[in-house]
Amino acid sequence: MGDRVLDRDTQQVAVQRVTEEPVVSLSIFQRRWRKFKSLRRGYYSLLLLLGAYVLSFFLPLLVTNKALAVRYEGRWYFPAVQSWLVSLPLIGKLFGSDFYSGEFFGQRGNAGECNYRLLQQQYEAEGGRNIVILAPYPYSPLEDVTVQGNVAFLPPLERDPNGFVRLLGTDDRGRDVFARMAYGFQISLSFALILALLEYLIGVPIGAALGFFGGRFDILVQRLIEIWATVPFLFLVIIVASIVRPNFILLLLLLALFTWVGITVLIRAEFYREKAKDYVAAALAIGVPRWKIMFKHILPNALVPIITYFPFSVVSGIGALVSLDFLGFGLPPPTPSWGEMMSVGLQHLATGKWWLMLSPMVALFLTLTLIVFIGESVREAFDPRTFSRLR
Repeated sequence: MGDRVLDRDTQQVAVQRVTEEPVVSLSIFQRRWRKFKSLRRGYYSLLLLLGAYVLSFFLPLLVTNKALAVRYEGRWYFPAVQSWLVSLPLIGKLFGSDFYSGEFFGQRGNAGECNYRLLQQQYEAEGGRNIVILAPYPYSPLEDVTVQGNVAFLPPLERDPNGFVRLLGTDDRGRDVFARMAYGFQISLSFALILALLEYLIGVPIGAALGFFGGRFDILVQRLIEIWATVPFLFLVIIVASIVRPNFILLLLLLALFTWVGITVLIRAEFYREKAKDYVAAALAIGVPRWKIMFKHILPNALVPIITYFPFSVVSGIGALVSLDFLGFGLPPPTPSWGEMMSVGLQHLATGKWWLMLSPMVALFLTLTLIVFIGESVREAFDPRTFSRLR
């Protein structure tokens, strides 16, 4: 009898604990994020790529021929930091100039830009209190054979005449391949991300309008889009390049004029599907403005194709920039570019300069592979058959 009473009390305590514990209900996006994190290949690819991209913004302090710090005659100077601040857009002019001549630091006979690698050797030979602290990789992607110590076609892991090791060697102009590849990564990924955002800013509103209003408006604009899509993009770039020299912004605008068509088709189909549902009819019946229905009600329910398409749009943007640079219609020289590096490598591949072609190809392959892994994982995590709003 006592045991029955004890069991009944235990059951009552357990029921009371269950009822008192708060029930945490995860939203659909939280469940999708948890699903994405469980797909380790895509999740770790995202962490690796995001970490490398964030680190690339500190390249002016990590991969540069300017010294991080110089102690000369009791005073400290920070040329790399000064150069980084000067290069910032909009506010860079507030920090003055980043030019330090060799004579300024006691490098005799050098009235031009100071060679900090040679300056470090000079201070060490003098044995005084002057100090030069170089960057972890003390080479610039732009310095060529005109700078003392740079030689053309230096193989990987070989020492230059000044005794410094070049990780991936030098190209036909004596420029460091690793430095150019590192800066090329930042340029390529930044270009692709900005291009994808421009593509969405153009394509999403047009696709939303086509899918929501439909009718003659949809038919007319669809025919115009089909005509626009038949314009040969490469010929247009060739014509523009023959008139003006392409730059980062001009190439972004040219590509954005053509790449928005793909996302427009996807958004149009999503809006057609969502427009036929009851919540849209109810919103129209109570007098909700059409723009609010489009962007506050339908668009959040059409985010699946937008999110899953984004990584593959980035892949397309990187491929487009590399292709244009390879053909000579991309970024102006001497901008560090994987496509330009491949073009130089192809010219000298028959002479045994294999590292000029292999280095950018491996970098491009690894970057695109990571982005594809992210895209596949995002597509699986956002698969409507996995998580439905009705579950």
